[in-house]
Amino acid sequence: MIDPAFTPHYARTRDGLVHYVELGAGDPLVLLHQTPRSWDEFRELMPLLADRHRVIAPDLIGFGASERIADHSIERYAGSVVALLDALDLPQVDLLGHQMGGIVAVEVSARVPERVRRMVLSGTPYVDEAFRRRRPGMHPLSLVELQDDGRHLTEIWVRRSGFYPPARPDLLDRYVRDVLLQEDQAEEGHRAISGYRMEGRTTYRGPLLCLGATADPVAFPEVPRLVEQFPQSRLEIVQGGMVPLMEHMPEEVAAIVTKFFDEQA
Repeated sequence: MIDPAFTPHYARTRDGLVHYVELGAGDPLVLLHQTPRSWDEFRELMPLLADRHRVIAPDLIGFGASERIADHSIERYAGSVVALLDALDLPQVDLLGHQMGGIVAVEVSARVPERVRRMVLSGTPYVDEAFRRRRPGMHPLSLVELQDDGRHLTEIWVRRSGFYPPARPDLLDRYVRDVLLQEDQAEEGHRAISGYRMEGRTTYRGPLLCLGATADPVAFPEVPRLVEQFPQSRLEIVQGGMVPLMEHMPEEVAAIVTKFFDEQA
C-alpha cells in the first residue's frame, strides 16, 4: 500500500503505460531506480527533497506497476523516461539515478541534454567493453526457480543479504517484493546493463555529481571510472553506504544532493 503522503499516477505515454509517484512542489526532480526495484526505493528520500522540488519517481517501463515489456534494454528504459517527460509536459528536469537508474540517466542525458538541468549518478559504472567482459560470469542475483514449498523466497533473500545492512530486514522485504513483481523477468535489468554500450554516450556537460558508497562491493570500485568520463563531475564518497543507499542512508544522500543543487542554482 502506498502511504497517503504520496500521490500515485499512471501516464499513458508513446512508449507504454508508466506508473509514477510524486511528492512536493518546485523544480521537477526525477528519480530513477536500480534493477529490479521500483519507485519504492526512494520512499525515504522523497520527503527529504520535496520541500524544494516536485519529486517524481517512476517505475521504469518493465518494472514495478509500469507496463511489462519483452524488449528490455537501457535504451528502451531511457526512451520511456523521455516519453514520460513529454507526457507530463516537463521541458527540463533534474535527474537522480541509482545504479542502473544512473545508467539510464546517462542515456537520457545523451539523447536530450537540453532537458537535463543537473544530474546525480549514484553507484553508476562506466559500461565499456572492459566492464561488459566482467558481467557475463555474474551469478544471477534475482532470478530463481519457483519451488512448491517456497524455498525460492529464502534463496532470493540469502543471495542479496550480503549487500544489505544487518538488522534491516525491512529493506530486504521490500527488495524481495519488487523481485516477485518481476516474475520471470527479474534478471532482465542486469542483462540490459550487460548489453549497453556507454562509449560515446557520456556527452552531457551540465552540472554533475557522482556518489560512491564505500560498502557497496560491486558498484564502488566502478564509480571512479565513470567520473573520468565527465570532466565537470564532482565525486562525493558516502562512508558505510551499501547497495540500498537510497533507503539505508536517505538523510546523508539528501544533504549531499541538496548542497549540490544549491551550489548549482
